[in-house]
Amino acid sequence: MPRRILQGTVKSTANDKTVVVEVERRFRHPLYGKFVKQNKKYKAHDENNEFKVGDIVAIEEHRPISKTKSWVVKGRVGVSKNDEVEVA
Repeated sequence: MPRRILQGTVKSTANDKTVVVEVERRFRHPLYGKFVKQNKKYKAHDENNEFKVGDIVAIEEHRPISKTKSWVVKGRVGVSKNDEVEVA
């Protein structure tokens, strides 16, 4: 079974070897037809503490590492600076 891969922005690096990644999902409302944004935060494992707040990263589903952590950071996709995205 393939593992899910999501892309989001690092929001917090307060915990050791853990980053909080916020993933934005856009979908069309079933009744009104308007596009709706929905955000969800995932805790992901960052072994070397190499990612910082504002980085755009890809995370991959993984076996449970702790009670709340079941994702691993695959790598950096880009860097966000003041709502401007620079793709690495």
